[in-house]
Amino acid sequence: MSTLAGSGIEVMVAIPNIMLADLAADAGKAKDWVKCNVKRYDFDGSVTIKYVAVGNEPFLETYNGSFIKVTFPALQNIQNALNDVGVSDRIKATVPLNADVYNSPASHPVPSAGRFRSDISGLMTDIVKFLAKNNAPFTVNIYPFLSLYHNDNFPLDYAFFDGGATPVNDNGVLYTNVFDANFDTLVAALKAVGNGDMPIIVGEVGWPTDGDKHAKASYAERFYAGLLKRMAANTGTPARPNQYIEVYLFGLVDEDMKSVAPGNFERHWGILRYDGQPKYAMDLAGQGRNTMLVPAKGVKYLPRTWCALNPNARDLGKLGANIDYACTFADCTPLGYGLTCSGMDTAGNASYAFNAYYQVQNQKDEACDF
Repeated sequence: MSTLAGSGIEVMVAIPNIMLADLAADAGKAKDWVKCNVKRYDFDGSVTIKYVAVGNEPFLETYNGSFIKVTFPALQNIQNALNDVGVSDRIKATVPLNADVYNSPASHPVPSAGRFRSDISGLMTDIVKFLAKNNAPFTVNIYPFLSLYHNDNFPLDYAFFDGGATPVNDNGVLYTNVFDANFDTLVAALKAVGNGDMPIIVGEVGWPTDGDKHAKASYAERFYAGLLKRMAANTGTPARPNQYIEVYLFGLVDEDMKSVAPGNFERHWGILRYDGQPKYAMDLAGQGRNTMLVPAKGVKYLPRTWCALNPNARDLGKLGANIDYACTFADCTPLGYGLTCSGMDTAGNASYAFNAYYQVQNQKDEACDF
């Protein structure tokens, strides 16, 4: 955090889901957390904290209700702690939620029919009312990429902003991209519980560059070019036209040890590679210029040394197990079918896996002993 002091960069500090139960059960722990992670940085010239994210997507259906009972109490305790230390006028607590907390009925799948998910409708209403009471925003993570990933029949162009898709007609309102449609489905859900004007933050939006047939740098560049142009022009959405939308890009750097349980693309959301080098042209000003981001400076690289399968090896009985072992501790996701390093033979796959492990282990001699 201290690195951000005086930078002027607005910061959202986050509480992991695993802490929600403790913070929900003990207001004192919430106060201690706020004092340690928020109040200590609250002075002129320090970190500009704007929000506290209470959990991240805690109501995902894949969590099977693990955080249903603790998220709202944790939110209440954190917001009350912010009130107690006198920063609640400028620092708000919010809950970043996945876009699966709302939907439109299958019988009428248009944005204006949006409602909160039936199993959590009452809870979502309580959270929305509490956010409104404290002048805090609703935070949602929207991923057009996932619309493609989960549905082979989803129209590709509808995931982007350049107008190539057949529009969705919602009572005369035309939606040309899924981002707008998703955002306005949330607007309708908020309106249905009496808070249609609540501020909305997009807590995460991005496009991965590997790990799936649609996860590629060219698509990421196309997606961000359209998104940033719209953000710069304050285009808004059909339900909220000509409005500024606060958006957090996900993410900055690839994460080579991140879980791939949701998909092999999970390690490749960064706009920068692992070493801080930009992947594609990107104009954060949204003016459409063919510019590259400034790469990380002072990156120290290991010697140009590799680990590869011995071409003279004859005992290959344990080769599969060794590849599995290497890929457990290193990133082998580019080897997947149709991905950036697919199409190699067994020896190529083995060499890739062994070398990935060798590099992660800082090129220790024993890390190339398979």
